[in-house]
Amino acid sequence: MSACLAVSAAPRLRRMQIPDLEAVLAIENQVYEFPWTRGNFIDSLAAGYEAWLLEDGGMAVGYFLALQGVDEMHLLNISVAPASQGRGHARQMLDALCRLCRQSGCLQLWLEVRLGNERARQLYRRYGFAEVGRRRAYYPAAQGQREDAVLMSLQLAAQPLNPEVQP
Repeated sequence: MSACLAVSAAPRLRRMQIPDLEAVLAIENQVYEFPWTRGNFIDSLAAGYEAWLLEDGGMAVGYFLALQGVDEMHLLNISVAPASQGRGHARQMLDALCRLCRQSGCLQLWLEVRLGNERARQLYRRYGFAEVGRRRAYYPAAQGQREDAVLMSLQLAAQPLNPEVQP
């Protein structure tokens, strides 16, 4: 009698498409108190933003969307499903985004993160991002309040890439 072992492939990135939005919205709604809407994602896809889905074992576990400028990229949204956090998926997506930036001639990567999201801020600082400013009352918050965003920037020439990660 032979035994079969299930071997799962490494997580892989592929371009996000409209049929992926159910899985993307499920993650978005788990991760954020004020999630993007289906319309936000559809508009981003229609505008040609860099929109990528991370799959692990055939299941969506994360995604990112970014907007390219002349020589810079702006990360608009990066999310990992709560059940899949802590496994290096965010770093894998950041590696892929940095590769996309370099392939496009971008020299700098920008993002905003909630002031109160210390876990994400630590991840970005470990990755090499610097906190360079603040956007007052940028994000919606509970009870009609607003929360500041921390503006972060990464100089791409100084950031090493993982050669095994391909977008």
